[in-house]
This record gives sequence, C-alpha cells and structure tokens, in this order.
Amino acid sequence: MAITFSDLRTESGLKSLDEFLSGKTYISGDRLTKDDVKVYAAVPEKPGGSFPNASKWYECVSSHLAESFPGKAAGVRVGAKCAPVEEAKEAAPAGDDDDLDLFGEETEEDQKAAEEREAAKKASTKKKESGKSSVLLDVKPWDDETDMKKLEEAVRSVEMPGLFWGASKLVPVGYGIKKLQIMMTIVDDLVSVDTLIEEHLQAEPANEYIQSCDIVAFNKI
Repeated sequence: MAITFSDLRTESGLKSLDEFLSGKTYISGDRLTKDDVKVYAAVPEKPGGSFPNASKWYECVSSHLAESFPGKAAGVRVGAKCAPVEEAKEAAPAGDDDDLDLFGEETEEDQKAAEEREAAKKASTKKKESGKSSVLLDVKPWDDETDMKKLEEAVRSVEMPGLFWGASKLVPVGYGIKKLQIMMTIVDDLVSVDTLIEEHLQAEPANEYIQSCDIVAFNKI
C-alpha cells in the first residue's frame, strides 16, 4: 500500500512525517532505501525540535549521504519564484495536492529495461560458465611414405576460435608407419571435435596426408 505524505514544506506535512516515524529509524524497513532519499529530497531542511522523530531521521539520512559524497561542500541556496495562487490552482492537475507517493507504478519502459538487464546478465553468466576440454588425438597417415612433418603442419594449420594446439609426438604403429599423437584444448561452446575432424582434418587439403583421426582421450578441464 502506498505511503503518502502531504507537502513536507509545511508544519502539517512535517507533523505527519514525525508521527509516521515514531518508533522507526527509516521510512521502509530497517535500512536506508530509495524511499528515504525521496522523502529526504522533499524536506527543505532539518526539522526543528518540535519534530524529534523527523529530525533524528533527517540526521541519519544526511550521515549516510555524506559518506557517498565525501567532497567538501561550499554551501548553496536555492530560491523559487511562486506563481500566483489562482494561476497555481489552474496549473495543478486534479487530485494533486502536492502529495508524495512512494510507490509509483512501473511503466512499460521500466519493465522492458529491467528485462533487458536481466537477459544481459544471464548471457554474461552463461559465457563465464563455458567450460574447456583437453583432447588427445591420433592422426594416422596413408602409408609409410607420407611426410609426417607436412602432416603435422596440416593439422596445426587448422585454426578457429576456441581451439588451441598443444604438444605432439610420433608413435610407431608397425611396418615402418608412424602416427601423430597431438594434444589440443578446446572451448566447449565454440569447438565441436567431430566437426573439426570431419570438415577440416579429413577434408581437403589436409586429407592429402591424413587418412583418419581418432579421439584417444577427452577430459573436461
């Protein structure tokens, strides 16, 4: 339910605020909120001794705000030229008695902005949670006459976001044939090992040297 205070520049307005703050430290709950800041902005100066609750609350909010704005203030005064009474009455919308409504309804723009912030937050969280994996590949040549140096160059020439080639070695298979064992680290959301093998390592031009590839080990990091 909305909390409404009359004009806090008047004695009656300050009296209603003082009565409301009886037994309370803040406007809403047990800590400083935007409600306090909004009401504070509507009170032109510290209430006098005849309003002890409002005066104590004003000092409390002032101390919190002072911590947020540590610079030394030089002091300013703000004057206002009032419109004639009849003119002011005509300008004021019906039902507006200079009351302060703490709980205005959220507009469609506010809701859309909040949804966009939430979506951006979820996207950022998902990106941070993207895992990595360590993969060991066996890369086999066509025969014992395949140039293994060029075979490895063909493997390492494959580049894509989230793919990082590591250490490698040649392992004897038999009949004078050796295979290449090579480590790689991948970002799971960016690299598919199956796609890497089928569309890059076993496709032209790498397939001139590579006969087949097998996944020896696949471990999450």
